Amino acid sequence: MIISIIAVLFTFGLVIFLHEFGHFIVCKLVGIRVDAFSFGFGKELLGFTRGDTHYSVRLIPLGGYVKPAGEDLEEETGGQEKPAEGPGASAVPAPDMYFAKPWYVRLGVVLAGPAMNYLLAFALFSGVILTVGEPTPSDEPVLDEITAGSPAEAAGLKNGDRILKVAGTEVASWDVMASAIRSSLGREITIVYRRGTAETAVKLVPRPAPGDAAQGAIGVARKVYYKSVPAFKGLAMGLHQCWYWTAFTVKTLSANITKRQKPDLAGPIGIVNIVSKAAHTGLADLIFLIGLISVAVGFFNLLPIPLLDGGWAVLFVFEGVFRRRITPVIMKYVNGAGIGLLMTILLFATYSDLMRIKTSHDAKKAAAAAQAVPAGGDK
Repeated sequence: MIISIIAVLFTFGLVIFLHEFGHFIVCKLVGIRVDAFSFGFGKELLGFTRGDTHYSVRLIPLGGYVKPAGEDLEEETGGQEKPAEGPGASAVPAPDMYFAKPWYVRLGVVLAGPAMNYLLAFALFSGVILTVGEPTPSDEPVLDEITAGSPAEAAGLKNGDRILKVAGTEVASWDVMASAIRSSLGREITIVYRRGTAETAVKLVPRPAPGDAAQGAIGVARKVYYKSVPAFKGLAMGLHQCWYWTAFTVKTLSANITKRQKPDLAGPIGIVNIVSKAAHTGLADLIFLIGLISVAVGFFNLLPIPLLDGGWAVLFVFEGVFRRRITPVIMKYVNGAGIGLLMTILLFATYSDLMRIKTSHDAKKAAAAAQAVPAGGDK
């Protein structure tokens, strides 16, 4: 339990804090005054002021926040404003205020957060690859991981099981096994596997594969071995991981939209559960997972959703193209829509987490009941 708590706090703290640090450092570089920069949330435990910025460490170590001066449009003429001369003239915002800067400078500030997430992911991916080695999938049809709530878990398959037959076809390699499963979407198939010295047959129905609903999947992963790689190749592979997982996310979301499928989102409960499992699997797995989460946070913040960095980026580009300043009235409606949409996503993701937990629990109960029937059931 303690290891899980530490892993969760470290993961969210690192990913979110560095995201905010990206905003902070660019604000400093372009001359935007930063009123506050904090690690964590809640009650302040330690704090000091240097220059115009109050730095603090707070009670809940889940990320942090940065507050540029004049970030709220209604505060734009506050602080160090310079009064304009002449009848009917309005106040001129101080040059170190957020909205006093050109649109392209503010665009750089909002994009710096996701950029820092991708930089962190690149460093973590490359570090794991250079330290542990290049992952090389095994070609043996031996299961190494079972997805919670999957058809494989419901059928009682476990890590270490060796698949012998799929739908009557003998399998001598992982690729042959995977091909037989992919071509059996929606059809009940029989899988024969060996656990220890005993051979067992189970029936299950492959579900649509993530990212490709036209192919079947049962929720299993193969064993992976590692071999050392030279430094340049390791860095290149780390960069490729950032690209691969971003492209995979885009492809999956596109398929969900075009084929009107329900997206398989992980909310706070699901992410905490995944991080907890990775922490008990090994340090390399945990670090790689933090890289994946950092890519996910960076990508999510680039989406054109109000209140997210991507939503701000769209507004600033609009301002630059059409030469029209954003007004407090516009921001009121945009922020309201953003809050509603983000709350909807959060509720849906949390609901998905709870349903996965329920499905996994039901699958374990069904598997236990099926194993108990031969010993004490009807003959």
